[in-house]
Amino acid sequence: MKPTIVFWYEFASTYSYLSAMRIEETAARADVAVDWKPFLLGPIFKSQGWETSPFNIYPAKGRYMVRDIGRTAASRGIPFQMPASFPANGLKAARLAIAARSQGADAAFSRAVFAAAFAKGLDISDDAVLTDCLTSAGLEADDMRRLSTDMAVKSELRANTEEAQALGIFGAPSFSTPDGEMFWGDDRLDQALTWARKRAPG
Repeated sequence: MKPTIVFWYEFASTYSYLSAMRIEETAARADVAVDWKPFLLGPIFKSQGWETSPFNIYPAKGRYMVRDIGRTAASRGIPFQMPASFPANGLKAARLAIAARSQGADAAFSRAVFAAAFAKGLDISDDAVLTDCLTSAGLEADDMRRLSTDMAVKSELRANTEEAQALGIFGAPSFSTPDGEMFWGDDRLDQALTWARKRAPG
C-alpha cells in the first residue's frame, strides 16, 4: 500500500501557497500519495486569543514573511504577489475545494485558488475569481457552487477544522502521517514525505 501524507492547508496562508504549488510533484518523486485537506485557521487563532493572523499582530514578522515568501518563490520560479487584503476570507474557497473533491479536482482547484491569491494578488472571496478558478480546474462553476452550499460540505469543513484542532495543528501548511506524526511549515514537506515512507506498513 502506498504511503500517504495529509496536506492541511488554509487558503489565506502564504506558506500553504508555496507547498500547494510543489507538493504533488515532490510527493510523486517520493512515491507518496497526498490527501488534500482544507481547514480554517480562524477558529484556531481565536482559541489562542487572536482576532487576525499573527503576521498582522506582529508587523515585523509580517514584513519578514512577505520578503521570505518572495525570495522562496523566486528561487522556485513561481510568481508572488501579496493581495491587498490579508488574510483573505477563504471560507467559500474551502467549501468549493471539498465540493471539487467529488469530481477528483480538489488539488487542481486548490492550486488555482492559491495562484489567484498569491501569484496574482486577487481577492479569493470574490465569486468571479472563484468562478475562474473552478473553470480552470475543468469544473462547472454553477454546479460546484450549489454543491458547496450543501450541509454535508459545510459539515465536512467544520469537521476538518475540528480534527486539525484535535491534532494540535496551529498553523498552515501542516502535514500529518498515518502514525500521528505532525510536521508544520513548507520547509518540513520533505521531512514529512521521508517519514511517511519509512513508517509505511509492509
